[in-house]
Amino acid sequence: MMRSTRPGPSTPAQSAELWEAPDDLADRNLFDGPWGKDLAPDPATRFTFVSRKTVGVSPGFAVTDDNGTEWSVKQGPEAQAEVVMSRVLSAVGYHQPPVYYLSTWTIDGGGAAPQQAEARFRPRHTVLKDEGAWSWHQNPFIGTQPYNGLRVLMMILNESDLKDSNNTLYGVKKPGDAPDAAQRWYVVRDIGTALGETGRLNPTRSDPALFEQIRFINRVKDGEVDFNYHGRHQELADHLTPADVRWMCDLLARLSMEQWRDAFRAGGYDIATSDRFITRIKAKIAEGQALTS
Repeated sequence: MMRSTRPGPSTPAQSAELWEAPDDLADRNLFDGPWGKDLAPDPATRFTFVSRKTVGVSPGFAVTDDNGTEWSVKQGPEAQAEVVMSRVLSAVGYHQPPVYYLSTWTIDGGGAAPQQAEARFRPRHTVLKDEGAWSWHQNPFIGTQPYNGLRVLMMILNESDLKDSNNTLYGVKKPGDAPDAAQRWYVVRDIGTALGETGRLNPTRSDPALFEQIRFINRVKDGEVDFNYHGRHQELADHLTPADVRWMCDLLARLSMEQWRDAFRAGGYDIATSDRFITRIKAKIAEGQALTS
């Protein structure tokens, strides 16, 4: 069972380690993302093989580019959805590492075929130091509005794989920062099991037909929302109130159609497919905003 959703002990400074209010939400660039286009991988680069991905269900590689930057590359059906999820999370205030999508790319070495299929690229960035995983059930944000809103967002986008190992605690130190100026970010990443059905074992991802068909909310009972959610760790859908749902839906409703389309374009979706996903997301947002206690 989830712990109580009563306000937790986190301070505003601690809460900023998870979420910062998106005061400039209407101006946020959901195509290039919060890190901008300068960090994006060059599609003309011939990447050099380092190793094959050996964990998780999606194939992939570690590669380097001509500048010596190392990239984590994820292929398969999660690649597109993960980029979209990251763009939406960062748009509404949650910290994200830089992630980008390439429809095709080239690799040298490792016995791999030179021409490779679509993939998500995430650079090993010098500003971010991976300090390991963090727990959905034991963290400084339990009971806070940003934490509850994050869980609601996972329900809206049908992210099934809510396991602790997909959560990363980053140490954040920018060039020129004083030694004691390092920050921490609590980040939900590797979130590509989304935009389809929810389920415990290998649910279909990135499927507009399934995403359109699946119910969002079953009912409100005893002041809590009963979500139609069947992914891992179903307890993360428990003890969320109509106010929690409205809070997140009100944030998402501030995104323009152009921003939504940019998020899906960043993940390589064509406009017809994007609009099917967006139409369903907007319907969920309206449903959430209409909830009463």
